[in-house]
Amino acid sequence: MHQINPTKLLNSKWTAVTPQNKEKHFIIAKMKFTDEGGVELCQIEAVLSKRQADIDWRDLKDPEQWRHGWK
Repeated sequence: MHQINPTKLLNSKWTAVTPQNKEKHFIIAKMKFTDEGGVELCQIEAVLSKRQADIDWRDLKDPEQWRHGWK
């Protein structure tokens, strides 16, 4: 499992291991934090279609779903 610092996720690039709708490459487009420093919102954006979706940032740690960078 990868170590991920949520405060450094904004604008990072990710590759979906199993692309859907030809969407393979993503950018973390929006991060929102609570007053206590916890993650309130993590939003990804597909590079190809510009579709945005909210995800649980902890899912990015799963190597069966995501790879860091564009591969």
